[in-house]
Amino acid sequence: MTDVLRRGRTSLAFSFLVQGVAFALLVTRIPGIQNRYGVSDGMLPVFLAAVPILAGIGSVSERLVRRVPPSRVLRWSQPVVLLALLAVGAGRQMAVLALALAAFGLAVGALDASMNMLGVSLQRAYGRSIMLSFHAAYSLGGIVGASLAWVGAHYGLALWVSYLPVVLVLLPAALVGSRWYVDGEAQAPEEKGAAAGAGGGLKWLLPLCLVMTVAYIGDSTVSNWSAKYLQDVLGSSEQMATVPYNVYMVTTLLGRTVGDIGVRRLGAVAVVRAGALVAAAGFAVVAAAPGAWVGMLGFTLLGLGLCVLVPQTFAAAGRRAYETGRPGASDAAVARLNVFNYVGFLVGSPLVGALGDAWSYRGAMLVPMVLVLVTLVHARSFAPGADRYGGGHERPRTADVGRSSNGL
Repeated sequence: MTDVLRRGRTSLAFSFLVQGVAFALLVTRIPGIQNRYGVSDGMLPVFLAAVPILAGIGSVSERLVRRVPPSRVLRWSQPVVLLALLAVGAGRQMAVLALALAAFGLAVGALDASMNMLGVSLQRAYGRSIMLSFHAAYSLGGIVGASLAWVGAHYGLALWVSYLPVVLVLLPAALVGSRWYVDGEAQAPEEKGAAAGAGGGLKWLLPLCLVMTVAYIGDSTVSNWSAKYLQDVLGSSEQMATVPYNVYMVTTLLGRTVGDIGVRRLGAVAVVRAGALVAAAGFAVVAAAPGAWVGMLGFTLLGLGLCVLVPQTFAAAGRRAYETGRPGASDAAVARLNVFNYVGFLVGSPLVGALGDAWSYRGAMLVPMVLVLVTLVHARSFAPGADRYGGGHERPRTADVGRSSNGL
C-alpha cells in the first residue's frame, strides 16, 4: 500500500475523531446549554431539530460534488464546526445560540458527506473493508468529548472553559492533517455531471436510505435524550447523566474496531442483521430499566448494535454506485444517502420528545426499537456480489484513487 494512501487514511481517521469530539461536547452538555440560555423543555426539541435540518441543507449536493473535491469541502467545514461549538459555549443570548447552532448544522452537513466520500473511496483503494475503522475513530472522539464534558459538569466549569482548550488544540491539528487527504476520483467536471445526472433512477438506493434513516433515529435518541432520560426518568445526577453517551461511544468503538474483520469473514448481511437485533434489545432494556445502572446496560447494547449500520450503509451505497461504471457515481450516491442521516435525526429527536411529553419517555424508547428492526427486511441490500468488498470477495488490486489533495 502506498504512503499516499496510508497518510490519507490516517488524516481522514483524525478528522472523524475531531468530529466525534465536537459532537459529543455539544450533545452531552445539553442540560448545561439549557441552563445557560434558559431554554425551556418545550423549546428544546425545536433547537435539537434545527441542527439536522440545517445539516441536511448544508450536506454536500451532487452539484457541488461535480465542482469541488470532497477533500476541499472537508478541509474548510471542520474549522467552522469547531468555532461554532465555541460560540455555543461563549454566548449568553438566545440569538447567539441560534446563530451558533445554525453554523454548526450547516458545516456538519458538508463535513459528514465529504468525510464519508473520502472513506468510501479509500476502502475501494485498499480493496478490503476499512470503513468501520473510520467510524471507530469517530467513536473514540466521542469518548474523549463525553469524558471532557463529564469533567466540565463535575467541576461546574462554564461551557466556554470546557470548549476553548479543545478548539485551540484540534483546529490547527485538523488544518495540518488536511494536507494529506486523498480524493477518490480525478475526472473532468463534465464527466461528473453526467454521472450525477445518471443517478436519478437508482431505485436500489432507497432501501439503504431507509436503513440510514432508522439508524440515525436510534443514534439521535441516544445522543439527544440519553442525558435527560437518565436524569429525569431514572433519577441520576447531572454528572452521571453525561455517562450514557460515553458508554454508548465506548461500545461503538469496540464494535467498529472489530467490525471490519466481521464483515470480511461473515459478510455485511450477517453483521448488519446482528447489529439490528442487538440494538433492538438495547432499546428494550432502556425502556424497562428500573434504575440508572440497568439503563447503562441498555445503552451498552445500543452501542454494540447500532455501530455497524451507518458505516456499512455508506460503504454499500458507494460500492454499488461505483459498480455502475459511471465516473463520480460513488460520490453522488454518498451525497444523496447522507441527507437521510439528518432525516433520521430530524424525525428521531422530536419524535421521542413528543411521545415522552404526551405519553412517557419509557414508552417513547419502544418506537426506535421497532423501527430499527426494519433493517432486517432490507439486509439483503448489503449483500456483496462476486467482486465486492467483504464476505471473502476482496479485490487483490489497488484501485486508482486519483490525485492527492496536497496543494488544493
